[in-house]
Amino acid sequence: MPSYPIKTCVACGEEFELKPGKPGFANRCPSCSEEEADAKAKPDADVLKTDKQANAARREAMRNLLYRKDS
Repeated sequence: MPSYPIKTCVACGEEFELKPGKPGFANRCPSCSEEEADAKAKPDADVLKTDKQANAARREAMRNLLYRKDS
């Protein structure tokens, strides 16, 4: 049986074995990685709307930069 490195979780401080294919970050234990994944699974509607508005503003700014006339 291979020996996996023992790491300390930066979120809770518990030690865990860093196994290949572990989901989440390499510096967080599996339970803290699961909690973070659950928190990111359901983004708020306001966040999505803000992202859409920010993306639209980015697209408009890039369009203005790319296609402006230097007159």
